[in-house]
Amino acid sequence: MNPTERLKGIEAFVCAADAGSFVNAAQRLHLTASAVSKSVARLEQRLGARLFERTTRSLALTDAGKAYYQTCAMVLGELEAAEIVLATERQSEPAGKVRLDLPVSFGRLRVLPLLRPMLERHARLRPQLSFSDRFVDLAEENVDVAVRIGGPVPAAATLGHRQLGMERLIFCAAPSYLAARARPESLDDLAGHDLVVYGRSDGRISPWLFAAEGRPTEQRAVDARLVVGHGEALASAVAAGWGIGQLATWLITDELASGALVELLPEASTDGLPLSLVWLRSRQSLAKVSVLVEGLSAVLKIR
Repeated sequence: MNPTERLKGIEAFVCAADAGSFVNAAQRLHLTASAVSKSVARLEQRLGARLFERTTRSLALTDAGKAYYQTCAMVLGELEAAEIVLATERQSEPAGKVRLDLPVSFGRLRVLPLLRPMLERHARLRPQLSFSDRFVDLAEENVDVAVRIGGPVPAAATLGHRQLGMERLIFCAAPSYLAARARPESLDDLAGHDLVVYGRSDGRISPWLFAAEGRPTEQRAVDARLVVGHGEALASAVAAGWGIGQLATWLITDELASGALVELLPEASTDGLPLSLVWLRSRQSLAKVSVLVEGLSAVLKIR
């Protein structure tokens, strides 16, 4: 098959999937809805597979359509990146769509406030932000740069990586809780308290890290009074007096400053997970990607 034949219908298909209907896709592509529908139908006929479940109101990708969409979206993203590379040979100003994936709580609390002043210096950038606590596949999901907390250093040669710091974990509680219960004086005292811990979406409960002088930090499962599966909700539960939590200081900066939370056992504070930037090496020469990597590296700190 002629390589150009393989590209026919792909843009209409991806746009229809993104827009949710042929009508909306037609508006974006400046075509008629009939033209978009026929283009997708010809693509389905060539592939021998149905890509959409069609109703009178909307479109939904079939399983085959979902798999094909991931590849097509990546191909179109790479073509866009190649065009921008050519454009940057004539123009050094960062411009165009740039996708950034952020951890949910860290992204909202610590990255968003830093992004606006940084991006205001580059008015032609069009950032697209996604928030996820899973480690996205940058190539498959067409993400340019990702901020990650935790996880191994990427082994893939296709990814660039820069570590920016480490979390600091502390034990803390609300004044209202401490007014009703004896303040713990040692790590052993925690066993007699209500403990609030983080639970993952797969049902696993995150262990606490215990640091004692002269001994390596160890992970330990604890008997929890309350398990919460969201970082900010976990901090809110501790601040509401549910019990003692072990929390990253970046998550509770305001609560510590206002006195809504009080640090306990400061000698037992310990490093938590690493903060890092990850990006696609194939796009790092693009001004829009390099300015994001360098800008975030300069302002992102974690403690």
